[in-house]
Formats: sequence, structure tokens, C-alpha cells
Amino acid sequence: MFLGIEIGGTKLQFGVGPGDSGSLTDVKRLAVEPKLGAEGIRRQLEEVGVCLIRQHGIRAVGIGFGGPVDAAAGRTITSHQIDGWDDFPLANWCREQLGLPVVVANDSDSAGLAEARFGAGQGHRAVLYTNVGSGIGGALVIEGEIYRGGSGTAIEPGHLRPGLQSDRPDQTVESIASGWAITAAVRERMADPMSQPLRSLIDESRPRGAESVRRRLIEREEADEKDAADLRRKCEGQLDRLSTKIIAQAAEDGNQLARDVFDRACQAYGWAIAQVITLTAPNIVVVGGGVSLAGEKLFFAPLRRYVDRYGFPPRLGTFKIVPAQLGEEVVVHGALALASKLAQ
Repeated sequence: MFLGIEIGGTKLQFGVGPGDSGSLTDVKRLAVEPKLGAEGIRRQLEEVGVCLIRQHGIRAVGIGFGGPVDAAAGRTITSHQIDGWDDFPLANWCREQLGLPVVVANDSDSAGLAEARFGAGQGHRAVLYTNVGSGIGGALVIEGEIYRGGSGTAIEPGHLRPGLQSDRPDQTVESIASGWAITAAVRERMADPMSQPLRSLIDESRPRGAESVRRRLIEREEADEKDAADLRRKCEGQLDRLSTKIIAQAAEDGNQLARDVFDRACQAYGWAIAQVITLTAPNIVVVGGGVSLAGEKLFFAPLRRYVDRYGFPPRLGTFKIVPAQLGEEVVVHGALALASKLAQ
């Protein structure tokens, strides 16, 4: 038996299994307290890890870490959510505390490996995995092995910059299409309803006389105010409770403001996936993460449409875009597969 661990920004998951079938015999989930930093997570790792190792006769440990890692050295490069992980020797630390061989990978790489071997990518030679939640990650799995490039970090669609005008590090696809970006865009639109209508009127085919434009601006502003009021009701007037889940439900219910923001996110994400497909030519694209749970009509259908719009024409029709299958434990399943390989 092997132990797979997911270290995230909000949760810590442990799974015990054989690492060759996508099955689990034991699962533990703990909440992460960000104020305690990496040290707090390490205490949880030691406490729960030692207990599971004793219970199940664990032979090796795999870890999927929520941030960039140096997989060859077993070190975390940084975490964008939890302090204390900068250039940390996680594999060596775990070997000392747990007394077992340890392998470390990025969480998206772990998830991509799991989907390629046990999930939606089974049977395909080249599997592109990408997840969109609080951030956007990716992985390329070729013949069951993670492609890590020359430096150990590859396939980062969320950090592509859409357009030559995007010359700052923060002007990324992730800043438009991630869950937090969708929520931020809706809040901005609610606070300033005129900004989006002014942009949207530029391409309209209707008459452009001053009176016609003024009337359309009034109509759009009134519609935005109505949609904003609907969103406030859905989060009970507490905008800090606004989430992509609430926004997705509003869009499904016909809220045009929510639909517009979701569509813009799908456009940016579709553009990014199209660029990766152009360069890597996968057989299948597996998409996971919390935002993808918005479903076929609101998320996958427009995503496929934008991938086709921005993709390299000879690639079109050579791949499928499908939802991930392995759910909340996907990173754990991939970590188990890595641990199993380590023990061979």
C-alpha cells in the first residue's frame, strides 16, 4: 500500500491505496489554517501521516503540492496561498519525519497523471489536463508519463499572457478566467455598470446616431442594475459571499451580467488551451477544477467554441475536450501512482 497526499491552500488530503487502479482504501481530509503557514501544515502531515503508515503498512509516499516545485530535487519553489514554502526541501523533510521514500510533484501534474491513467484520459497516448479553480494549472501526460520540460515546470496555460499588450506578469489568462477572477469581474461590473456597456456597444450593428446610442446605454445600464440586484439577493446582500457557484447559478437563471463575465472567462481560457494544443497536439483535453462544474451549457460548450476559434486549423477535429472524472481526490490518485512507481 502507498500514501498519497495533496497539499493545497485550503485543504490537506491523505489517501491510501495500491496506486495502480484509482481506488482508495482510506481517506482523510483536514482544513488548512493559512495563518499557521507551512509549519502548521507540516505538523498535520507528520501527525496524520505517521498514523496512516502504522495502520496500513505504507511502502512509499507521493505528494501533490499546490504550487511550482522542483520535482527532481523534491523541493517546493513557492506557494501563492500559504507562507513558508519558499525553496523548502519537502521530500527530505518527509523522509526524515515519516521514514519512507517520498516523491514530490506539482498538484496539476499529479491530477493530470491520475486522469490519464485512471480517468477521462485512459487509452490515449497524449493527454492534456488543465484545471480551473482559484488558479489555472496544466499537465501533459505522454504514454503515462508526466512531461516536465527541461526545467521541471511545464504546461502552465494560466500564466500565458493573451495579446502583445499584456506585458506585465499579472496580465495573464488566470487573471481573467480563474474562479477568483470571475468573482472579481462581477463585483467590478456591479460597482461600475457603465464600463461594460460602453465596450459592448462598439461592435453593435444597430444605428449609431447619438439618440440611438444614448437609448441603448440607458437600456444596458438598467439591465445591469437589475442583474446586480439579482446577484445581491443570491448572496443575501453580502458581496464577500459571492462565489463562482452563485454566479454560475445566476447565469443559468438568465442573469446576463453573470453570463457575460463567464463567457469572457471561457474566451480567455479557450484561447489559452488552443495555444497549448497547437504546440503539443494532444489526443484529448481533460478539464477539471471547480469552475468547470458550471457544466456543459455555461462552460464546456463555449469553451469548445473558443478553442476552435483560436486553434490551429489542421489540429481541429484531432482531439476531444471532456470533463475530468476523478473528482475531489484526483491529486491524491496521482500522488499514489507516483509513490507506486517510486517503490518499484
